[in-house]
Amino acid sequence: MSNTSAAPQGPYDVADIDLNDGVERLDLGALLLTAMPGIDVNAQVDEESGAIGELSLAGFDGAVQVQPFAAPRSGRYWAEVMQQMLSQLDESQAGTAVVEGRFGPELHVMLHDDQGNATAARFAGIDGPRWFLRAVYFGAAARPGNAAAALDQAVAALVVVRGKEAMPAGAPLPLRIPNAPIAQAGTAILPNPFERGPEITEIR
Repeated sequence: MSNTSAAPQGPYDVADIDLNDGVERLDLGALLLTAMPGIDVNAQVDEESGAIGELSLAGFDGAVQVQPFAAPRSGRYWAEVMQQMLSQLDESQAGTAVVEGRFGPELHVMLHDDQGNATAARFAGIDGPRWFLRAVYFGAAARPGNAAAALDQAVAALVVVRGKEAMPAGAPLPLRIPNAPIAQAGTAILPNPFERGPEITEIR
């Protein structure tokens, strides 16, 4: 297999998948999404272009925001990203830890808004051939349990379509709305995990 991930059971590179295997997948451009019982798909969509800004899978009182990026051929991009995140965090901040998860090392953090409210989040990263997939878990999925297991399985079933074009490392791979819409245009479900406070935005 061409996938360089530490989790060979998925997510997958499109080159490793038989697209005629009878599995129904939703084509979102850089991601092919497999339907899972009990998992809803939510997207922030540009009303004019149909481009997806944020994509999340939700169920079992938890959610995971997923985003594919271009990465170097050398791989191990998640280790670099995680170190950058750790260097930006306050070393004394409670709740920050590196924990071994299904896809390898995960970063568990507490995100704080301007009012001092804290929200647990779990960051996982999967390295593939010239791509990197970031998964950020919220709610019940940020801690061990049924929600974490179900959404880990949904992430593992994703297929990344990197494309052949040259892109700088860290550039988001384009996601787009399929012919059959999965969300109302302009609706944002999840906050950006790199923002200090949760927010709901619309693209008009």
